[in-house]
Amino acid sequence: MFSIKLKGKIKESPFNKRALLFGELSQIAYYTETEVKKLARKLGFTTVEFYSIEGADSFRFMNKNDLVIACRGTQPKEYNDIKADARSWPIVSDTVGRVHSGFKEEVDKLWPNIKEDLIRESKDRDVWFTGHSLGAAMATIVSSRCKGDTGCPDPVEVHTFGSPKVGWKSYINNHNFVHYRWVNNSDIVTRVPFWWMGYRHHGTCMYFNHYGNLRNLHGWQRVKDKWRGIFKGLKNFKFDPISDHNPIQYVKHLKNLTDDKEVEQQEFISHFYPMSYMR
Repeated sequence: MFSIKLKGKIKESPFNKRALLFGELSQIAYYTETEVKKLARKLGFTTVEFYSIEGADSFRFMNKNDLVIACRGTQPKEYNDIKADARSWPIVSDTVGRVHSGFKEEVDKLWPNIKEDLIRESKDRDVWFTGHSLGAAMATIVSSRCKGDTGCPDPVEVHTFGSPKVGWKSYINNHNFVHYRWVNNSDIVTRVPFWWMGYRHHGTCMYFNHYGNLRNLHGWQRVKDKWRGIFKGLKNFKFDPISDHNPIQYVKHLKNLTDDKEVEQQEFISHFYPMSYMR
């Protein structure tokens, strides 16, 4: 892993380093419990708890200062995860508005255990949530439940990576917590479920362009950049909407951001056409 071992509170770290830490925790959440515990110690967490109920999985990382819930994302070989992603019809949430039924049902399995631990362990600890893909959607829903439950601690921040849309507009607008939603260029998962089904994104979008540089792009600028990423991928025999979803790519870009290293950006035309054709 890339991060330096935590020596103090997470909130004392610069924003980019916090984001990198949560990106790494989201990535290692896919590993085996044994591997996760080993890597978590290297990152500065002394306690790791694994929640696994009927295919829904999350980890609790904890030390004397902080408690992080990292929800595991979709595993292609796990039928339960695929089924959860596919159950995209909206259902009434446990708080306000409607959410994706598959995501909600995954959280329902784990929520009693997570809630109990949050209430018991959050004294004198800051609480954070993170996740990638399906795990990102789950982290968003868990955060909303904490925010809506007076017995649970409010999250300091939520960092999600490659998150699908989670709920309807009424759900999104009624859950106010600090949420940084990281998007890597043409990551296909961030586009579903579709807007015509009523789904919207929660949180502040943190967008990596097709070079992997953090940029504030909107509308047509974003569309052009996504297509540039797709063309660039095809040139390298990759399908960018799939490869951009890989958590390793998110961590790579976050590492460059933390180290203040920007990838040199070329003009789009000169990047795809040899100079000889432009004379």
